[in-house]
Amino acid sequence: MRRPILAGNWKMNMTIADATDFVRDIRRGLNAIKTVDRVLCPPYTVLPALKDLLAATEIGLGAQNMHWEENGAYTGEIAPAMVKELCQYVILGHSERRAMFGETDEGVNRKIKAALAHGLLPIVCVGETEAEYDAGSTEQVVSGQLRGCLAGLTATEVAGLVIAYEPVWAIGTGKAATPAGAGSVIGLTIRGTIAELYDEATAQSVRMQYGGSVKPANVADFMAHPDIDGALVGGASLKADFVELVRIAAETKSA
Repeated sequence: MRRPILAGNWKMNMTIADATDFVRDIRRGLNAIKTVDRVLCPPYTVLPALKDLLAATEIGLGAQNMHWEENGAYTGEIAPAMVKELCQYVILGHSERRAMFGETDEGVNRKIKAALAHGLLPIVCVGETEAEYDAGSTEQVVSGQLRGCLAGLTATEVAGLVIAYEPVWAIGTGKAATPAGAGSVIGLTIRGTIAELYDEATAQSVRMQYGGSVKPANVADFMAHPDIDGALVGGASLKADFVELVRIAAETKSA
């Protein structure tokens, strides 16, 4: 059985004061949901304060990005060891990083290897744009991203990853993919590509999230799909009903 995992990607939102107030409000309720992994991924500036607030809980903490180098002249970047001091997880290859900051599959691959070398658990994002979806290129695009991101990794390393399928056209748009559509991409394209690169056991070991306009009203439908193990949640993770979203997901997976 793959343990479900729900992660909230706060993106560029919340000051330290806002974040600490918010986490104090949701901490007890979120920590009480024991059957899924719960992860908060706030901006870098908030990580030290939340590390202290979450120290006595089972709630995980993740960064939204990192560099692959150990140190050096990389103004504005953060190294793996710096992330490791504060977090257990790191989001890598998010579509916004790819589209706005020119990240490539090769770069994401280097970051994955650096994260694993430091004992971090990467949440690796893949997904097609609306134009690629409309052109019927989803399978080609997503499989290609996976092949680039996983190059040189062992089956054991891949089995320990979390992969988030985030169709770009569904992120922050309110246009969520259908559970059947997302489940098909995850089950056939993503697990199929991993099975081709490694083996079926590895493909079935990897935890897969769906991301893209996930909210309390639709999370149960996604979690009911056998190939979807969790969600990478954007805007809905900035609201108090994120706890309800996680609770619904946990109940659905336990049913």
